[in-house]
Amino acid sequence: MVTLVAIAAVAVAVRLLIDRDPITRILTLRWAEPDWLPLRLTSAIAGAALGAALATAGTLLQAALRNALAAPSLLGVSSGAGLGVMVVLWAGHALDMHASQGTLAVGAFVGAMAALLLVIRLGTRGGWPDPVTTILAGVIVATMASAGMVLLQSLVPEVMRGEFLAWAMGTVPDVPARGLLIAVGVCAVAVIVAGSVLGGWLDALLLGDDTAASIGAHPGLVRLICLVVAGLLTAGCVALAGPLAFVGLVAPHAARRMLGPSHRLLVPAAALAGMALVVGADALRQAVDLGTGRLPVGVMTTLIGGPAFLLLLRREVRHAQV
Repeated sequence: MVTLVAIAAVAVAVRLLIDRDPITRILTLRWAEPDWLPLRLTSAIAGAALGAALATAGTLLQAALRNALAAPSLLGVSSGAGLGVMVVLWAGHALDMHASQGTLAVGAFVGAMAALLLVIRLGTRGGWPDPVTTILAGVIVATMASAGMVLLQSLVPEVMRGEFLAWAMGTVPDVPARGLLIAVGVCAVAVIVAGSVLGGWLDALLLGDDTAASIGAHPGLVRLICLVVAGLLTAGCVALAGPLAFVGLVAPHAARRMLGPSHRLLVPAAALAGMALVVGADALRQAVDLGTGRLPVGVMTTLIGGPAFLLLLRREVRHAQV
């Protein structure tokens, strides 16, 4: 745990200090000027909140669905949010009105929650969400939402397609919606604390429903709560920053490898790993100069998280073979 705290702290420090001279393009580490410091602080806070929330959501889903490959995108939340954004852009075009960032965030949140409710409804068997059925429902809903996005993109001007593409790449905003950022941060902290205290219930879900029920864990109710909470966290994150790939998948795996499967430690450890991943990716993109502007954070999390997950998966396979 101390190692993860240190890694997250270093990532935040680098994000606050990294700087590139606008004229010479030379990269340095220095404290920001007073006019720029609030932007760096807000960006670091937003990155930390996003990383912690997505990693916590991924941890809850992997426990609830008993699937190590479960991630927030599996519920169709990200695709639903994208469809919501495209609906707002299309409606703005049809009404000859410009869609503000706040309106796009509302559309993303509504779309994400609609997708979540639909997945839970379709994935319910015997009164409670079933792991396999929920996963299948999530895949289908995500595919349908993606098709809806493509359809609406064909109905709007090219400039709006570019606006949607910029959102879909994911970004840590320098000037985020304050209320939404506070809501995501507060909810993430509350869920992390609750997950640590009630980690035994999450551990019981991994034993199977019959075993969990025999020790009084109420697997159906716990699974439903996990799905709803994970979906809410993901919806808030997507509305705030767009989709950030691999955070909810890689961070729990990295934390699990370092501290083991007990959720009392795994939930806060995964949150720290998620913070380090998102803030670190945001800092790294400041250092990458391709001459065409900074890369989106979503691209960086994919470039970092994808190989990292493959490495973790390879190590797990080797360990299992031994």
